[in-house]
Amino acid sequence: MKHVTSSLTRYRRHRWPFRAGVLTIMSLLAGPASAADLLTISRDALEHNSTLASARAQFGGVQAGVDVARADLRPQLEASGEITHDRQYESPGSSLAGTGGRQDEDYNGAALTLAATQALYDARNGAELERAERQLDQQTYRLAATEQQVLVDVGSAYFDILRAHEVLEARRAQERAIGRQLEQAGEQFEVGLIAITEVEEARARFDQSRAERITAESNLQVSFEALERLTGERYDSLATLQAAMPVMPPTPMRRDDWVAMAMERNPLVLASQAGVEVSRSGVDVARAERLPVIEAFARYQYSDDDREALDGHTSASQVGARVSLPLYTGGRTSAGIRQSTYALEASQYDLEDRRRETIRRVRSLFTQVRNDVATVEARAQAIVSNQSALDATRAGYEVGTRNIVDVLNAEQNLYDAVAAHAEARLDHVINLLNLHQQAGSLDVDFLTTLNGWLTAEAAVSVRPTTPDA
Repeated sequence: MKHVTSSLTRYRRHRWPFRAGVLTIMSLLAGPASAADLLTISRDALEHNSTLASARAQFGGVQAGVDVARADLRPQLEASGEITHDRQYESPGSSLAGTGGRQDEDYNGAALTLAATQALYDARNGAELERAERQLDQQTYRLAATEQQVLVDVGSAYFDILRAHEVLEARRAQERAIGRQLEQAGEQFEVGLIAITEVEEARARFDQSRAERITAESNLQVSFEALERLTGERYDSLATLQAAMPVMPPTPMRRDDWVAMAMERNPLVLASQAGVEVSRSGVDVARAERLPVIEAFARYQYSDDDREALDGHTSASQVGARVSLPLYTGGRTSAGIRQSTYALEASQYDLEDRRRETIRRVRSLFTQVRNDVATVEARAQAIVSNQSALDATRAGYEVGTRNIVDVLNAEQNLYDAVAAHAEARLDHVINLLNLHQQAGSLDVDFLTTLNGWLTAEAAVSVRPTTPDA
């Protein structure tokens, strides 16, 4: 438990400044902006995401559960009262009948009881309070994990929009280029320079590029819908990635450093650690069923009625202590201890599984981010190479050493390379975002860094326009 408590202290040291920073950003970005950026989207998600709102409500419920458990350790005061109507009937053979005849009487009565108890020793209540506090620790980590997952989902949806936009721009440029090639082929056919087959080849490739552009437009629209579901807001335009966005290996440079960071700060790992302590507290609760309960009590009773034969009222008071000890419960206590012990064992295995899965994901993401650097460089070089190949093919076509199919293939290869380069850049950003989430280092500073890579000079519109065919 000391380990989890220290982990919680360290985590709160990292987490609460993050949340305070996000709230600061939310207040700074409260006004409208010409093009929404990553921080704007994050603010909207933290305010309006339904999954996060549900997690916050669950956190509030668990937090209230601590007060419920603590209340059992405090004094308990109870008042009860009753008002009665009584009818008394004495038969002729009763002792009262011999003294003065039958004694039939109707009367009203009232009684009041005040009782107070205070637990002096109750191991079960103390263990239940400990369990409730550990459940609050666990829910704190779960809420933090939900917050980070929402930010990752929003960031991924945001950059997926930029990915779809970059691909769409490449497909539009491809369609325009092949359209010009089709026009040129038609003109050359009219003057008898080429055969009709080359015109048909160009037309077929143009139709294919048009279909690819339409698909890219559809993907862009769908990606905007995904972002709206996460934030509950619609956006007219989004800031895009700068052309000079840095593509660098993750910092720190050693994979083991990222793994160590995740073991210390990943909220799901910490939630699993807290889950072990919750289960351990459950064992203590079950074992406490065997222990005695000692409590002090005080009671005051007052009663009165309106019978003619009696004057005044009756009152009584008691002060004392009681001890109770379960002797035999039919085996329920022993079974409860076994049940909670198995739950503790299961939670320990769950923690180990969570650690292994987190280590696997951190290592995988670290490798992907590091490889992304080389991939982006290679994709950029592929654009240069394909542009050179296209220029050479066009020159060969002009002198008759290449045909139109060669030119069209070179056009296709160039714009495929452009789209692949755009996707590689966005993959790098999304992988980096996921790596920081797994390491538990998704904070304001990192979001601000990513936001600095954006520019509103060439914003992405939610309603892409179709170029003229």
